[in-house]
Amino acid sequence: MPVLDTLGRPLEALRISVTDRCNLRCTYCMPKAAFANHAFLPHEQLLTFDEIERLAHVFIGLGVKKIRLTGGEPLVRAGIEELVRKLAALPVELALSTNAILLGHHAAALREAGLRRLNISLDAIDDTIFGALNGMGAPARDVLAGIDKAQARGFALKVNMVVQRGVNEGQVLPMARHFAGRKIPLRFIEFMDVGNSNHWQRGQVFSGVEVLKLLRGEFALEPQSGPVSDTAKQYRCARTGAVFGFVNSVNAPFCRDCNRLRLSADGRLFTCLFATKGHSLSKLLRSGAPDEEIAQAIRAVWVPREDRYSELRATTPAVDPKVEMSYIGG
Repeated sequence: MPVLDTLGRPLEALRISVTDRCNLRCTYCMPKAAFANHAFLPHEQLLTFDEIERLAHVFIGLGVKKIRLTGGEPLVRAGIEELVRKLAALPVELALSTNAILLGHHAAALREAGLRRLNISLDAIDDTIFGALNGMGAPARDVLAGIDKAQARGFALKVNMVVQRGVNEGQVLPMARHFAGRKIPLRFIEFMDVGNSNHWQRGQVFSGVEVLKLLRGEFALEPQSGPVSDTAKQYRCARTGAVFGFVNSVNAPFCRDCNRLRLSADGRLFTCLFATKGHSLSKLLRSGAPDEEIAQAIRAVWVPREDRYSELRATTPAVDPKVEMSYIGG
């Protein structure tokens, strides 16, 4: 039987953060000034790969069909290919999210370990704009080189672009042209008020409707149907076959169909990207609890779940500090 929350949403997808560290300081996630003196998790607090594998077995037994490895930046976790090898052997759809700065060095080993799907973050194709956005001056060409290597290895790829008004909306069409030409789906994400450090204001949101209007001036787009739990509404260009997705989580929230649970790198469960607190599994894991006791703890977190922050954003202002996205993954 599926494990359902109070709104009837099944537990089907799990995001696993393998580290809270990242090699970039993107302005909407880990602004450089805010994280200058940040205390990152010590290595001994991180779940081991064996512990993650064990938890994955338990989650699959509860109905999880998709697992995505995330961070921080998962490719900065030493030996990440070993974890991929363990999880790729399980009956689950496995993917990994990355900023792709290190992807060129890892693509071959990740593929050999059994990974087939990658979600890549890239917010501008112009080196100067991207360097300012990522806070480290890293050029877009490094990410593009990693994407090219991954595509050559046969990975199924998606590229995600967070669009901010007055920052990078001028990159929408250059990005669309580049990835349409390479047959790689590009998804546009509305700028969200994740965490507490990005000083979000609604006026900074460049809406998915505005992006769609820009694209339609150049691409003959037709809406596509997909699973109700998909975060992105898909469009396909009738002329070229290019695929674009729109994650309009501010202006068109999809909370009612959210089937995702998040596991932090130190073993805490979060039922929403905008959660204020987590629920520890690491204590159970490290105290010798059997799998069924851990499964019961997960059910106890999911079944009473009623999160729908994005739906209520306009009418219910957040009071408590939200967890940072770099801690639980996007």
